[in-house]
Amino acid sequence: MVVLERALEGGITHFQLREKGEGSLTGSALNDFALHCQKLCQSYKVPFIVNDDIELACSIGADGVHVGQDDETALQVRRLIGENKLLGVSVHSVDEARAAIQAGADYVGMGPVFGTTSKADAKKPAGVKEIMAVKREFPQLPIVGIGGITPENADQVWKAGVSGVAVISAIASAKDIAERVGAFQHSSKEGIGR
Repeated sequence: MVVLERALEGGITHFQLREKGEGSLTGSALNDFALHCQKLCQSYKVPFIVNDDIELACSIGADGVHVGQDDETALQVRRLIGENKLLGVSVHSVDEARAAIQAGADYVGMGPVFGTTSKADAKKPAGVKEIMAVKREFPQLPIVGIGGITPENADQVWKAGVSGVAVISAIASAKDIAERVGAFQHSSKEGIGR
């Protein structure tokens, strides 16, 4: 909870609860943790998105859900969460992005851009090439780059046309979380020439 609060203080613009894998919270412990995270996000007016757990997202009234290619289909999720909630879908190609849009996705997450240690079953890093291809095909689609992104390499991702970057370890393992968030914000200004 401390990491989330420091990240919110630093200025993150969205938060996705991703509680998966060995040692993850389940049941009432997960529900309680999610409610605490959601309340904290609400106090900073930051959207609270749940990764892959549609039942949890619906039961607590999360702002949205993010699903991967191996989870429930985006079309099924859109029907469950309704039109007023955010729906994000992990994609790795133009074809997957097209399918996500047709199913009602509000944004796509693309990656891994670089090598990552946060996801044991991550695909091979694709660099920014696929992001640029999706951006060319769907210029209005919000794209979030994910996977191995740091303040030092984020400018490449911003220049490819993303609307945001999603990170775990780059913030969670930082000695000064607010400073690290600031470094990402600076990278966005550098990367998109603001």
